[in-house]
Amino acid sequence: MSEELLSLSGVNAWYGESHILHGVDLQVNRGEVVTLLGRNGAGRTTTLKAIMGMVGKRTGSIRLFGQETVNMPTHQVARLGLGYCPEERGIFASLSCEENLLLPPVVADGGMPLDELYELFPNLKERRHSPGTRLSGGEQQMLAVARILRTGAKLLLLDEISEGLAPVIVQTLARTIRTLRERGFTIVMVEQNFRFAAPLADRFYVMEHGRIVESFGAADLDAKMGMLHEYLGV
Repeated sequence: MSEELLSLSGVNAWYGESHILHGVDLQVNRGEVVTLLGRNGAGRTTTLKAIMGMVGKRTGSIRLFGQETVNMPTHQVARLGLGYCPEERGIFASLSCEENLLLPPVVADGGMPLDELYELFPNLKERRHSPGTRLSGGEQQMLAVARILRTGAKLLLLDEISEGLAPVIVQTLARTIRTLRERGFTIVMVEQNFRFAAPLADRFYVMEHGRIVESFGAADLDAKMGMLHEYLGV
């Protein structure tokens, strides 16, 4: 049987008085790439933030690596081996590319050393002394992903990593996802770019109005295209 690394059961989440997630259930097994699909505002990013503990309030059950984390602060959640790459990337303008890369603390054994990261992202090696704001959008996104790989995180939460990037950079990121999966990483992606996500994911969850409305495996993708068109307009 597959080992379950992440399990959400009946998860509700709020920002202030706004109730965003309504009873979300999902599971992610070791070594999988799982994609959350849905329109903007469906609750996908909030689901990632709820897993990290970055919402105002959350209830239900969120189990990571066998531990219940729903009442755990964010810094303790991260130290279980969880890495979060936010949509806004969070690159520090006053730091060089390499300083940004070295900034997050190591949370677990097995993180990629700099030489491996530069092999995976050769653009970052070329730009390692450049200020964060001098990097292109694609280079900033590569840096945001590389930064969490160095920490030793084994479960990666990637929020819209292909958004607004040139096709050649999107192809590079797709190759990176495949490489990471081959290396044993487990990945949860939020993606608006269905054509980017479709060939990469093992399983899909579709969200609407803060709820999971459909889940299916990659083998069922063709049969689900009508439903996806209805929910996503793809």
